[in-house]
Amino acid sequence: MDSRNDSNRYYNDYPIQGGGQQTPPYYNGAPGGYNGGSVPQQTSQPGNGKGGGSFLLGMLLGVALTTLICGFTFVGMKVYEAVDSKKVAKKGTASSVVSEETEKKLEAIEEVIDEYYYQDADIDVDAMTEGMYAGMVSALGDPYSVYYTEEEWSDMMQDTAGIYYGIGAYLMIDPNTGLGKISGIIEGTPAEESGLRADDLLYLVDGESTMGMELSEIVSLVKGEEGTKVHLTIYREGESDYLEIDVERRQIEAPTVKYEMLENDIGYIQITEFDDVTTDQFTEALAVIKGSGAKGLVLDLRGNPGGSLNVVVDIARQILPKGLIVYTEDKYGERDEYTCDGRHEMDMPLAVLVNGNSASASEILAGAIQDYNIGTLVGTTTFGKGIVQRVLPLTDGTALKLTISAYYTPKGNNIHGVGIEPDVVCEFDSDAYYDEDVDNQLEKAVEVLLKGR
Repeated sequence: MDSRNDSNRYYNDYPIQGGGQQTPPYYNGAPGGYNGGSVPQQTSQPGNGKGGGSFLLGMLLGVALTTLICGFTFVGMKVYEAVDSKKVAKKGTASSVVSEETEKKLEAIEEVIDEYYYQDADIDVDAMTEGMYAGMVSALGDPYSVYYTEEEWSDMMQDTAGIYYGIGAYLMIDPNTGLGKISGIIEGTPAEESGLRADDLLYLVDGESTMGMELSEIVSLVKGEEGTKVHLTIYREGESDYLEIDVERRQIEAPTVKYEMLENDIGYIQITEFDDVTTDQFTEALAVIKGSGAKGLVLDLRGNPGGSLNVVVDIARQILPKGLIVYTEDKYGERDEYTCDGRHEMDMPLAVLVNGNSASASEILAGAIQDYNIGTLVGTTTFGKGIVQRVLPLTDGTALKLTISAYYTPKGNNIHGVGIEPDVVCEFDSDAYYDEDVDNQLEKAVEVLLKGR
């Protein structure tokens, strides 16, 4: 979860916890494009009359090898000098990446590339520079810390507004495979119309593998100009082969809250993410549900990848009793607390639906509800993202997203890499849902509420 905006959906926010899914057969372990075998050895045959030719061949090979060795020695000396100066920098300066010595090494690398790289016409200096910045952040080893180019930062701001050009699917990174994964589908969008489902793995996007990509890269491939199509190669559990699906890109106005009244005076509110528009949408939904005489409420957080900390806190204040909602601690041990005055505590039975794609801000809300025992969690273990990111814009239009703290539920639990166990475990029956339009988890939540009356 970001202190401003979570990127589990588009920037992954990145998988830590395993989800128990079987790895698809997308890799057979065989490297391609290069054979690293040794050069075959020729056996000499004395008395065959070809000694002179062998000697001449040996001379030519010797000259060629000498040339190669000299060439590699020349490059090696440059690399050695840069590495050696780096060792000096470590001994004589503070642990700073930017120093006189690292500048020297960058110059050495650039000089070697300029002199030896044979496709110099294809060199994009701007891309190399951006890659250098991104690599510095990536080297932190934290999958949630990301460098955004100016274009990526602009796209992120657009996504936060709740309107974008795409297919209408929420994306994250699958923790088991490193592939892009669909965590949820927006109703009435091209994604739904084309038959895409939650938990579908994006093996290829327009023929390009998503394995090892940042989530922002995958999203940039999926999004595009309105009216164009993106070709997705999908791995879906239970299918014998990959699915090839073309999806048209359209303007997506993503409502983050959906609500309705179910039978037996049960209200239903689904929150798909915690964006800037979500607080007002949830406030309206809750007012309508209460005004309709609801005697119980199902709050659906399945597939919700997270979002804004401030937004989820505002929503929690419309549900929780007086006390802590969540608190964070940073590297200095400084603690920030987010509290509720309890004036709007939920006054009806509550069931909360969660699953393995419920992450970050979703887990803050679900964890607080569970800690205060004001609702019953139904479904499967949540994703397990218990850290907070902050997006820090830079003056040139780029930005950094950095992990700045860990968050804790009211009882002091940090669920990072662990997730939240539901009070009532109920595995999702996908066959019943897609073939018979039966949501067995929702039915279980309603059953829990009716029993509690």
